[in-house]
Amino acid sequence: MRYWLFKSEPSTWGWDQQVAKGDVGEEWDGVRNYQARNFMREMAVGDRGFFYHSQKERAVVGVVEVCAEAHPDSTTDDDRWECVDIKAIAPVKSPVTLDVIKADPRLADMVLVKNSRLSVQPVSEDEWQIILEMSGSHS
Repeated sequence: MRYWLFKSEPSTWGWDQQVAKGDVGEEWDGVRNYQARNFMREMAVGDRGFFYHSQKERAVVGVVEVCAEAHPDSTTDDDRWECVDIKAIAPVKSPVTLDVIKADPRLADMVLVKNSRLSVQPVSEDEWQIILEMSGSHS
């Protein structure tokens, strides 16, 4: 299993909307960055990810699971763009903010710290465990 982080502006698509989709999940559509798209191409069903609210909140708020591998993005006719489907697994007990993540030296090399604008990004297994621990949650 691999780990990822999915960033979304809560005013566009928030955690509550993701949860409302249930086990069917939802396409992680609209990504128009080649690096983020390529990360989605690497994902497998069952991979886990953090759901991250960007903008003002800037925090990990939940755990999601990839429920469909990369396929054409239904929001465009341009065949360069693909997406995965994700479903909500559980909220984290306590959101983990970007400031808290940046303050922890164990997370200094995390993609979120180095390239916080990338909307889909990998998370190492160690980073995954550290953030779950910070949130008071478990995998």
